[in-house]
Amino acid sequence: MSIFRSVTSTAGRVAHDMRGSVHRARLEGEKRVLERRHRQALAALGARAYALSQEGALTADALAPEIAEVEARMADVRAAREVQAEEDTAHDAVAAFPMLAEDQAN
Repeated sequence: MSIFRSVTSTAGRVAHDMRGSVHRARLEGEKRVLERRHRQALAALGARAYALSQEGALTADALAPEIAEVEARMADVRAAREVQAEEDTAHDAVAAFPMLAEDQAN
């Protein structure tokens, strides 16, 4: 009986620990969803403020540093896209990926 009690007790502790782990994981997941929604709301707010400032409905003076940062980041993204486009056209895709030649032959 002692072995049976020991196994039962250990199984009970493991089940309790697993329930606690599942509960913590669910809470962490819910927290991450809420944080993601918060970031999305902040992004939407920023986008709207930027649009309003561009339309002149919101004074740009109050947001000048933030707007300059957004425009600088947008310029960086555009430059990176241009570099990537140049690199994409500068290499021979078939040489890099021989399997493409097989696809083109079919």
